[in-house]
Parts: sequence; structure tokens; C-alpha cells
Amino acid sequence: MNNIKIKFCGLFREEDIEYVNKLNPDYIGFVFAKSKRQITKEKAIGLKNKLKSNIKVVGVFVDEDIEKIIDLLSNGVIDIAQLHGNEREEDIKNIKNKSKKQVIKAIRVTTSEDIESWKNSCADFLLLDNGQGTGKTFDWNNIKNLNRPFFLAGGLSIDNIKEAIEKVSPMAIDISSGIESNGVKDYEKMKEVMKILER
Repeated sequence: MNNIKIKFCGLFREEDIEYVNKLNPDYIGFVFAKSKRQITKEKAIGLKNKLKSNIKVVGVFVDEDIEKIIDLLSNGVIDIAQLHGNEREEDIKNIKNKSKKQVIKAIRVTTSEDIESWKNSCADFLLLDNGQGTGKTFDWNNIKNLNRPFFLAGGLSIDNIKEAIEKVSPMAIDISSGIESNGVKDYEKMKEVMKILER
């Protein structure tokens, strides 16, 4: 399982950065959308300055002004944009063309049809989720026919990651509330995830 990439999402404290610097995941996520984990541009800059340079920072947005996203990418505050709102294909093209950076398009999967319209998207990766931070899994059978690399999110935890990987073979797993205790990141849970992935 050590070829599966890992993204720890929703980091907002200096301790969180210390944890990931020790564990070395492939990606971390900063949430710029309204959320209990939301951070500002200034906070993101401060945290990124403490982060190991080989860990990619993903900015998470919901219907954000496209120019703001391009600004954060172009100025190196984030490395990749993750879009969770009603962004259109032309928005993704616009972000990619202007920033020359990667874009992840998140899709809420309720039926297999939800994926159909995005199968040929110019987004670099799709992220398949149950919705915006519900912390619940969706029916993984709905994504069996997707033949492009994707991030799997939604309700993942140390209890079901192995099963998820065996069932749907994602390129990467994206985990947030599943590595928390009392609303903040839990180093032991994060460590356990890395162990499951044989990293």
C-alpha cells in the first residue's frame, strides 16, 4: 500500500505542521472556505513557512473568487487548488492557465451519474466525497468504473482506510476528521494512518 498517496486536510495550528513534518505525507490541506478549520492567507503563509518543502499544500475552496485562488497559487501560498463548489470547467481551465498549477475538482458522489459529467474534466485530479465535510463515507460501488486517478475522501478513518483502498484503488486518500480527537489533529491517529499505508 505504500504507493498510495496521503493528504491530511484541515490543518490550522503550528502543532499540526510539526506533526506532518515528522510524518511526511504527500499533501496537506488548508481550508479557506467557511469551516471550523478555516484559515486566512496570512495564517497559511506563516504555516507554510514552517512546512517541509517536499510536502505539497492544497488550498480548499467553495465558490471562491477565481482571482483570489489564482493569487494564492501564483504567489506560492498553496501549490494546488481544490474546488468544492459549483465551479465550471472554464473556471478550472482559467485557474490552470493563469497559475500554471494543478487543480483538484471535488465531486459529491450520490450516484454513479455524478461522476459521468466530470470524467473528462481538465482538472488534474478528481476528489470523490460525500459532501462538504460530512465525515461520512459514500457508496464506493458508484465509482467502480472511473478510469482516471482520484483522491478518495469522506468519512475515512483508521478503521476503514484499508478496506477503501482494496475496494476502489484510489491514487490518494484524503482524511480530516478521521485523524482528529476533540476537533483537533491527533498525532497518534495520523501516525497510525501512515503505518496502515506502510509509509
